Amino acid sequence: LAEGAVLERGCVYVVPLLESVRLTGGVTGFANPKSSTGRLDVLTRLITDRGTAFDQIERGYEGPLYLEVAPQTFSIVARQGSRLNQLRFQRGNPIIAASELHRLYDTGQLVRSTAPSLQIRDNLVPVTIDLKGAGPGSVIGYRAKKHTDKIDIDAIGAYDPRDYWEPITYHRDAALILDPDEFYILATAEEVGVPADLAAEMVPYYTRSGEYRVHYAGFFDPGFGWDGQAGGSRAVLEVRSHEVPFMLEHGQTVAWLRYERMA
Repeated sequence: LAEGAVLERGCVYVVPLLESVRLTGGVTGFANPKSSTGRLDVLTRLITDRGTAFDQIERGYEGPLYLEVAPQTFSIVARQGSRLNQLRFQRGNPIIAASELHRLYDTGQLVRSTAPSLQIRDNLVPVTIDLKGAGPGSVIGYRAKKHTDKIDIDAIGAYDPRDYWEPITYHRDAALILDPDEFYILATAEEVGVPADLAAEMVPYYTRSGEYRVHYAGFFDPGFGWDGQAGGSRAVLEVRSHEVPFMLEHGQTVAWLRYERMA
């Protein structure tokens, strides 16, 4: 990859990474695509030697890392040094007590919404889809075009979005049918916040929501959209239906956030 190579959409590649790891002291690793990777509908999954699950590095692992790369919508150009994935490390138990999670939720530190509060389930905070935007004719999301030029993953800000995306505007029925062959960029109705001592992860696929995936990257840094309370930052959703068409309606619960405490 030193001179750059085209990774074609619809193909799957396994690439050795430049980095290796040596985990000590009870530390484990968890990986996910970078936000810019997920926005382009490029599925990436971390692999280790003798691993039994994607995107996880077990305690005590010492050795090389590999990345499965599967462009779904756009063919991309990548080269040695391109960054598609990110790794975070965890020690101890970061789970927040249910009572504390409910307190943060009820005091508006996790989400801000004009709609009635939804119910936390399985220690996950629900968020809903915005299919109304600013009103009739306003843009509520984007659908990826099927026939486009390839994208250089390192050419930040070099492309006109209109060459790769078509806008989706609000209709009076405030609904959207997901086609299994399409990739969508949408947004939550709620403004999401992450207190400074927490981090959050969006669960990419939750069976109670429906047969679709809502996020590739899905990791929210401490302090995201938070200044004493949630406000000002909605979560971007990278949506792809699984095998069958699926209809979304405005205000429908589409994603779930898992909050964890920083070490």
